[in-house]
Amino acid sequence: MNTTKFTSTKLSSNLILVTGPSRSGKSEWAETLATQTGKSVIYVATATTNPDDPEWLARIEKHQQRRPSSWTTLLVPLDLATTITNYSDINHCLLVDSLGTWVANCLEQDDTVWQQTLQNLWNSLTKVKGSVIFVAEEAGWGVVPAYPMGRAFRDRLGNVVRYLGHLANPVYLVTGGHVLNLSTLGQPLPYNGTVGESPQT
Repeated sequence: MNTTKFTSTKLSSNLILVTGPSRSGKSEWAETLATQTGKSVIYVATATTNPDDPEWLARIEKHQQRRPSSWTTLLVPLDLATTITNYSDINHCLLVDSLGTWVANCLEQDDTVWQQTLQNLWNSLTKVKGSVIFVAEEAGWGVVPAYPMGRAFRDRLGNVVRYLGHLANPVYLVTGGHVLNLSTLGQPLPYNGTVGESPQT
């Protein structure tokens, strides 16, 4: 698999990562953080709707009902980099929910295109003037998927979350009904500068 070297530079608290397993409350915590910024919030929804999936539509509607009516919503299934570049300024907080659905939307990209997609995203983050909050799923805590597409999703999302964890401050883990500030409690792993490979461990 192709890999790309990126420079890991800690950004300010303008970049926040909230991660956790399904139904953990990570989106609710991210929404709380967005409100606390005191800025105008732009909710960047990466999910696509499917009229044949009522359960998924119900999840989306629940998220919509929970958000303040004053928030602006953008539907961005693919081009996060352009959205961040165009809408990030000192008066706005961008809440991206979620990275898991964004990675899933990009799964059909081959390795070369995917690496360029990542590079565009990282480049956009170096130009952030306002606040950006990312919500990400922890997809690698279970068994290894038995099919190639599932493994590709797990590995790509895991790599993205790990790299963002080097850039963001703070990084939160939401699990078991609690919020943990990993930037305060944890020890950062050494960064080897590679994003995009599929680790063997």
